[in-house]
Amino acid sequence: MIITFRSKAAGEVIMLGEHAKPLLELAGKAVGDTLEKRGVFTPEQLPDAIARIERALNAEKDPNFDEDDPAQAARAAQYVGLRQRAFPLLDLLRRSEQKKVNVTWES
Repeated sequence: MIITFRSKAAGEVIMLGEHAKPLLELAGKAVGDTLEKRGVFTPEQLPDAIARIERALNAEKDPNFDEDDPAQAARAAQYVGLRQRAFPLLDLLRRSEQKKVNVTWES
């Protein structure tokens, strides 16, 4: 499933559902086992959502890969952490907060 986040403050952010779901949960949206087809962050919800994601990013520890081990070096080359996945959405949320506009998503 593809999730598209939209805001009048910036362009669209498109993510796979499997990557969007944990970020929505971190931002305070209860998504449960299945992701809703549509949702919204209101301007009033944005400061808390941003703070929650930032706290999770600050607590995240990237794995230490042994670059001398070929198997671990290959895993390191393909590793994408929460920080990288969250950046586009977090940027959209911040811009939307500044302009006091909604952020919507739909699948």
